[in-house]
Amino acid sequence: MNRRDFIRDMAIAAAGISAAGLLGGAATAEAATGKMQGRKGKMKILVLTGSPRRNGNSATLTEHFIKGAKEAGHSVERFDAAFKKVHPCIACNSCGMDGPCVFKDDFEFVRKHIIDADCVVFATPMYYFGISSQLKAVIDRFYAINGQIHVPKKAVLLMTYANSAASEAVPIKSHYEVLLRYLGWTDAGQVIAPGVWPVGAVNRTEYPERAYQLGKRI
Repeated sequence: MNRRDFIRDMAIAAAGISAAGLLGGAATAEAATGKMQGRKGKMKILVLTGSPRRNGNSATLTEHFIKGAKEAGHSVERFDAAFKKVHPCIACNSCGMDGPCVFKDDFEFVRKHIIDADCVVFATPMYYFGISSQLKAVIDRFYAINGQIHVPKKAVLLMTYANSAASEAVPIKSHYEVLLRYLGWTDAGQVIAPGVWPVGAVNRTEYPERAYQLGKRI
């Protein structure tokens, strides 16, 4: 079986759909959507950050988002990838896209919380026109839980970058959007802050308030 067919078959399995069970798959998706809507608007939110600067600009957006979300009554779990041990995926396929990973590290926290999360937040600075390597390592490890996270969820992108051209934000936005399409998740909002480089630069902009308001209305 070639890689294209393998990924296709695994995506079908992840959605709970088989040639004889289309209705069952639809029911699974319906039930997942119902779970999201059945908490009277209160959600479980998992925030994944990628900045290695504890007080960096993307961290500031994260803190404001979390403040708003908690004030709205949502429960929030946060995973700061840069300060955790997450081994890069080595493509061994031991997990079969839906099983135990060969590495037992801090990703287990993500595995525990992302499956039941109603919303996943990606917070990152731009590094050489892409998301930080620390956050990318976490996303790559989604492979091991692929079959369990292909269910309806919301997602948010919080991003900061030093330059000001909107075109330079496109690679990260495109990655985020393609990831959501693949997983079947829905974009619930983006806060993209250009022109912020030194620590604290974002504090002199309207973007922390935007992140706060997004958290409140998510």
